[in-house]
Amino acid sequence: MGDVRGQIEALQKKLIDESAQVSALEKDKLQLASGTTAAQGEIDRLQKRATELESNAARIAKEREQLRQEQSQLAAALEQERQRLKAGDAEKARLTKEHDLLQQQKSQLTASLEQERERLKAEEADKSRLEQERLAKEEEIKRLTRTQEELSKSLQDEIAKGNITIQQVRDRLTINMVDRVLFDSGQAQVKPAGIKVLKQVADVLKTVTDKQIRIEGHTDNVPISSKLQDRFKTNWELSTARATTVVRYLIDQGGVDRQYLSAVGYADTHPIAENDSEDGRSSNRRIEIVLYPKDLKQIAGQVETTATASK
Repeated sequence: MGDVRGQIEALQKKLIDESAQVSALEKDKLQLASGTTAAQGEIDRLQKRATELESNAARIAKEREQLRQEQSQLAAALEQERQRLKAGDAEKARLTKEHDLLQQQKSQLTASLEQERERLKAEEADKSRLEQERLAKEEEIKRLTRTQEELSKSLQDEIAKGNITIQQVRDRLTINMVDRVLFDSGQAQVKPAGIKVLKQVADVLKTVTDKQIRIEGHTDNVPISSKLQDRFKTNWELSTARATTVVRYLIDQGGVDRQYLSAVGYADTHPIAENDSEDGRSSNRRIEIVLYPKDLKQIAGQVETTATASK
């Protein structure tokens, strides 16, 4: 009995223990259920958060793609702008070069224009000078014509006899006198009749101040006779002496300014007729008084002997 009681007590104790264990398990179950609920809530929250994060990630990915596209567009726009600026720089360089070229051309044109102006100015000055020279030359020729007329009037008797001719060619006047008017044969002293002629010539020539006056002595080709060779070795000396004698008279007796006068002997080197006849030789024996412009004082090819009056 006692064993049964003991067994019953043991069973009761075991039941109590098992009840306690069941209570503990129930408690644990409740706790677990409560934890599961909380965990489920956390899971739900986390899932919701995950969903939000996925949504945000998708949005961010979309925004990132948009940003990438915008960045690509901006890069393309930047490159386009760079190319535009590069083209602008090239255009600027081209325009600068073109501007410099235009400036150079402008400078050249300005210089050319200035040269042309100077040329035209010089041309106008030359035209004016030439016109003045032409008028002066015309006036000079008119004066020379008046001189010819005065000489022709003064020497009309000798001109009528054929002893003197006067010829004007533009600005040159030549008075041609056969030697017998002034000199005896083989002589260089002016004879009295010749003095009268020279005085008439001097009266006109002393009024001439715009010409050089060259006295030329000319002979025929007949050599100087032996009896005269102690005075004139050749026709050169005779022609020069005669020209010098005329110059001396014009200065000393005629009052012609010596600065305008010169004398030269040509002997028989400038004939105006053939020397194979007496008439031809007579024409070649002559004194020529040549009036010519001052700027032609030095004439190429001429050999002149300038004579001055003896004191």
